[in-house]
Amino acid sequence: MAGGGVGTSLLLMAGIMATVGLCRRLTRRRLRSRQRLCAFLLEMFSTFQICACTNELCLLGNVEPKPHTALTLTYGFSVLHGLTLTGSTCNPCGTLQPMWGGGMPVKMGGLKIAAQFVAAVLSRMFMRFIWSLEMAEPHFGALSQSCSNPMQTTETQAFCIELLFSVVFQLTILRVESVNPKYRVHLIALLITMLVYAGGNLTGAIFNPALAFSLHANCFYDKFLSYSLVYWIAPSLGTIVVAFIWDEILPRIS
Repeated sequence: MAGGGVGTSLLLMAGIMATVGLCRRLTRRRLRSRQRLCAFLLEMFSTFQICACTNELCLLGNVEPKPHTALTLTYGFSVLHGLTLTGSTCNPCGTLQPMWGGGMPVKMGGLKIAAQFVAAVLSRMFMRFIWSLEMAEPHFGALSQSCSNPMQTTETQAFCIELLFSVVFQLTILRVESVNPKYRVHLIALLITMLVYAGGNLTGAIFNPALAFSLHANCFYDKFLSYSLVYWIAPSLGTIVVAFIWDEILPRIS
């Protein structure tokens, strides 16, 4: 793949991040008094950035040298997302955890989860439009893919992997809350990169229901029960397990 194609993809993702940053700033300034609408839009813009950039990153997975380039980009953009999207979870499981523990009202949590899935759909539509323009080599043929089938193992194994990764990720998020933010983003980015390296070739290592739908919407249409079990139910169940461990088991141990 030509370096110019990679450069175009990187510029596209930088443009998405800059635009989302501007939208978030305007939302905070203009809609501060309308709390629910402001929360919905902030979560929607943030999740849009995550989903759109990850859709583009998936096209760069075969850039040489493999898998070093893909993992480096995963780490780098995870850090950038962490630095630019403060205050947003961009993950239904990350919203479910405080809802389950009583730290977030159900209505507000439901609003944020709705925003995340709206963003997943919008980002998918936006990226398909961008790919149709074929501005860069990675975009050639991107629309011809029906279901890219990230599940390269049995359904049972895929379920266990996504559940385990969700538990590890959500538990880590809770454990590093007290860490200085400028170090915390790197720790989380490193964890994401390690999980992608460990399970990316088996399930995609997504552990985010909204992101999974944005990346593999066609797979959900073709095999809804199978993909919803692995990419929606498994990470959500992992989040509930984490909430139980955090609220019930750890306090008794300590």
